[in-house]
Parts: sequence; structure tokens; C-alpha cells
Amino acid sequence: MRMRNPKYKDEVINNCTFLVSDEINFEKDLPLHIEIGMGKGNFILNMAINNPDINYIGIEKYSSVASVAIKKIMEYDLPNLKVIISDIVDLSDLLKNKVDVIYLNFSDPWPKARHEKRRLTSPNFLKLYDGLFRDKCVIIQKTDNDDLFDYSVESIRNYGYVIENISYDLHSTKIPNIKTEYEEKFSNKGVKIKYLKAIK
Repeated sequence: MRMRNPKYKDEVINNCTFLVSDEINFEKDLPLHIEIGMGKGNFILNMAINNPDINYIGIEKYSSVASVAIKKIMEYDLPNLKVIISDIVDLSDLLKNKVDVIYLNFSDPWPKARHEKRRLTSPNFLKLYDGLFRDKCVIIQKTDNDDLFDYSVESIRNYGYVIENISYDLHSTKIPNIKTEYEEKFSNKGVKIKYLKAIK
């Protein structure tokens, strides 16, 4: 179910100084990592705080959700973090040959077979990402959904990626990890979090 619009949504978005519309300008030319579907922003915010030598963009297509993340990010002065409110399919030109790493955290699994093309690890999306990457292609995925994870492993491998690291229980490993809000909620219920890092 889609989140209701917060009362402060329009004010927060209109006053956001790090919202990208038609041009990406960071203070420093650094590697660029993007999160597709940033949700309420906990992951991308903490990644930017902990890695000042990397530029980050959080992408969220729902303005109601993005406004929650923006409100949170506004409490910090981070020159290496920006937000885009858009569907990734509309950002091919804006992000062309600029991205070094893509994060896919707890994406919609689209479980029905007829919706396969909507999964963010389906071949049509992997093809879209080809045009975004600057050089080497790096995808990092986390999910609680077993079926989506199994699908992603097969789809990514078939597309030519090598899976460099994989875990079916991320929190039992020593892989560095910043939790999303969703991840915190479900891992507290005992749900195992799946993780992969793929390179092409």
C-alpha cells in the first residue's frame, strides 16, 4: 500500500537544496553510487555520512516517500548526497555513463510471472543499467524475498555478471552493512536477509 502524503511534503520538497532535476552537480568529482528505491533514506544517508569520498544519489519515484527521506537528510550538511524523485526508467540521459555502483535494497519482488519485466534485476533493467555505468558495472542487492533473490542470481549471471559475494543470511556474516528501515523491521522478526555483489 502506498504511503499517504505527509503534511509537510510540498514544503520540504520545495525547499530542498540537494534535489536534482535536470543537472547533477557535486562539489567534488568522486565515484558515484546510486540507490534505486531509497525509501525513507536511512541507508543512503548513512552511506554518505560514513563515506565522504563517494558521491551518492538516492532515487525514489514516490514523492510522498522521498519527502520523508529529504526531511531527514536536511538535518545534515552533506555535500556528497543528492536526491532524485523519478522512476529510474526516465533517468537514462541524466545518469548516462556517470554511475559506479547501483544499490537495489528491498525492491518490489513483483512475484507474478507476468510482471517479470518490472523486477529491477530483470534483463530489461540490467540493459538499462549498462548505459548508466561509467566503466565497470557493480550491482549490490539486498532482499528478504527468497524468490526474488533466486531470480536475481540467475538473471544477473545469465546477463554476464560474476557474483563476487553472496549470502543467504547477511547478518551472520562480516560483510559491512548499513541497514534500511525495512531491513531493521524484518530482521528483528527473524527474517534472513539475502545479499549479493555482482560485477561485469
